[in-house]
Amino acid sequence: MTKLKTAVIGATGYAGFELARLLLRHPHVETPVFLTREERDSKRLDEYFPHMTGSGDLKLEGFSWDRLKQADLLFMATPHELSRVLIPEALKHGLRVVDLSGAWRLKLAENRAVYDFHDENAEVASTLDASAVYGLPELHRQEIANAQLVANPGCYATSVIVALAPLMKAGIVDVEHGVVCDAKSGVSGAGKTPTAKTHFVEVSDNLSAYNVFGHRHTGEILEQVGLKADQLIFTPHLLPIPRGILSTMYLRLKQPTSASVVEQVYREFYKGAEWVRVFGAGKLPQIQFSVRTNYCDVGFVLAEDGKRLIVVSCLDNLMKGAAGQALQNMNVMYGWSEREGLN
Repeated sequence: MTKLKTAVIGATGYAGFELARLLLRHPHVETPVFLTREERDSKRLDEYFPHMTGSGDLKLEGFSWDRLKQADLLFMATPHELSRVLIPEALKHGLRVVDLSGAWRLKLAENRAVYDFHDENAEVASTLDASAVYGLPELHRQEIANAQLVANPGCYATSVIVALAPLMKAGIVDVEHGVVCDAKSGVSGAGKTPTAKTHFVEVSDNLSAYNVFGHRHTGEILEQVGLKADQLIFTPHLLPIPRGILSTMYLRLKQPTSASVVEQVYREFYKGAEWVRVFGAGKLPQIQFSVRTNYCDVGFVLAEDGKRLIVVSCLDNLMKGAAGQALQNMNVMYGWSEREGLN
């Protein structure tokens, strides 16, 4: 069988490294081409990641379109500004693309405004905004299979959407009472470049909220589950751990419901889903259960009145929240098992 030729731009970030690690062990993928964001001399990949010592003579090369001529699929693990510039050109070169940034996730202009995009060609950008497929296989598997451009979801957004989508589709949530989401992430979710807020001294032995009423993943949640802006309160927090997300959703149901009905809603929605684990009623997931895996775990507790529902969702922000989901999307795009390269 001919193996897939892939390339990764941005392999030196946390998500980029995780993606490189996964691609190197995937049975249907040739050794990828690893590129930096800039044109510069090549270096060994293990100069950036000593963990990869002994993995062969893997080079990290400066960016050029010539190095992408033989590739079939391009992964972009870059800031959204660069993805917004390079991806239109990549598609012209005939590449299929999985983009891990927020550049193409949002359909509505009011939700994209948080990124403040300045596109060189507004018409081309608008076309791609409309055609890009939101890369959550549990919701858009068929569209991903045929997509030229897949916009990998945000990590927080994945944890919340997986938890809310079945309930919203079933029509049992009283959205007029609003949905409150309290989400907490490990520090790797902030990226590799250090900031004043992510230094060890600031994060260790601490817990802090940030980007309240302004987080970029909010629009993804609204668009994918069908909520209006005034029906959702989403507050992210920074945990003093390297990786993992725990999101807690507080909801009211339209009418008294049994726990068995809620559980059935989840199990039917995710029947056959390889990477969502539905816990039984009253059993709640924890970060330690899903860290370093591609699972998103979902559990819930229903109050005795049958109307107040708390849902907890956990995942690894670098796996199901980034690189693992990108690989899962690749598997869907090429007709392979969604577990391939992720077990």
